[in-house]
Amino acid sequence: MWTRRVMTALLAVPVLLMGALPIAQAAPNPKLTVTAVSFAKPSVAVSGLNLAPVTVTVKGGYDSTDPMDANITLYVVLQRTGGSGPLTYLVSTDLPRTAGTVQNGTWTGPVKVPSTANGTFKVTGVFAGSYFPSSGDMTDPTPFNGPSLAVTGLHLPKITAAVSPKVVPFGSPYSIRWAVTDAATGKPYGTRITVFLGIDNGCVEPGPGSMVRTDTNGIATKSYTAAEGDGGNCLRIFGAPTDIAGKGLAVARPGIVSAVPSKTSAPVGTLVPVNGSVAGAPSNCKVWLQRLYGATQWRSVGSAGIRTSGRFTVNAQPAYKGLIPYRVYLPTCYRIQAGVSKVFYIRGL
Repeated sequence: MWTRRVMTALLAVPVLLMGALPIAQAAPNPKLTVTAVSFAKPSVAVSGLNLAPVTVTVKGGYDSTDPMDANITLYVVLQRTGGSGPLTYLVSTDLPRTAGTVQNGTWTGPVKVPSTANGTFKVTGVFAGSYFPSSGDMTDPTPFNGPSLAVTGLHLPKITAAVSPKVVPFGSPYSIRWAVTDAATGKPYGTRITVFLGIDNGCVEPGPGSMVRTDTNGIATKSYTAAEGDGGNCLRIFGAPTDIAGKGLAVARPGIVSAVPSKTSAPVGTLVPVNGSVAGAPSNCKVWLQRLYGATQWRSVGSAGIRTSGRFTVNAQPAYKGLIPYRVYLPTCYRIQAGVSKVFYIRGL
C-alpha cells in the first residue's frame, strides 16, 4: 500500500530522501543540559561521494545515576543557514563520552559531512541517546545556539531514473534504470557505487529494499514486481548517519475512469447523479463532468473530488430536450495520468 507519508515525502522532496529527523512531540529531555558545543575546525571541503569527518565536542551533563545511562551517547543537529546544497540539515554520529562524568562530562566524535551539504550549517540542538531508531524519540532537541560549519561541496552526485514502460499499467511488472553521475561534469565517477534501492517506507526510513552495486558507469537496473509499483521507489546513497543523496519516485499510472448515470433520461433541469471510480484511488484529486458542445468541443459543466475509496459522484443536469453526450475527465494528478470515461448519454425530456 502506498502510504500517505511516503507519497508526501516523494512529492515534497523528489530529489533527496534521507533518514528523517526525530518527530518532536514533547519538550526537550529534562535530564540533558548543554553548556558548550565546538568544532575542531570552522570549515571543510568535500568532493563527490566522500564523507569528510569534522570533530564536534559537546560539554554538558545528563542528570541520571541509573547504571543504564552510564554509557549514554549524544548527537548534534545542525540546520542549514546558507548555501545551495540539497541537504537541509546534518546530524553528527553518536558521540561517546570521552571525559568527565555522565552528570558533568565531555562527548566527542565526528560529523561526517557529505558534498551535498555545500553551504553553512549551524548547531541548533543536541539529543541524548542514539540517532537510530530516531522515529521512536519522543523529545525535542535540547536547544543550543552553537557554532557554524562552512561546507564547500564539489562534484555533487546527480541521480536520474528511467522507468520502463513510462506509464506502468496496474498489475504489471516494470523496471527502473537508475544512474549516479557527477553533476559538475555530467560523467560517471568511474567506480562501482553501493546504493540502496528502497520500496515504500524504505524510502524515508529503515524499511524494504536491497543493497546493490552499480556498474562503473554508475548504472543499476532493477526489475520490480507489479505489487512494488503500488508503493514509492527510490535510490539512496547512505552516509553516516543520514543519506548523502537520493531520489524517490512513484511510477506513473494510467488514468482509468468509469462513470455511469443513475438515470438515462430526466426532465430538463433535473439533477442526475453520475457515479464512477478512478483506478488507483487518487483521493484528493478531482474529476470533471464534461458535456459535448457542437460536434467536437467538450466543456466542463461540473466537478467532484475523488473519495479515498476511489469513487466519486458528479451531477449532470440536462439543459435541453434530446440525447445529450457526457463524459468524465480526470486531469493528471500526482502519478495518475489524465484519462476519460466512455461517453454516456442522458436524454433530456
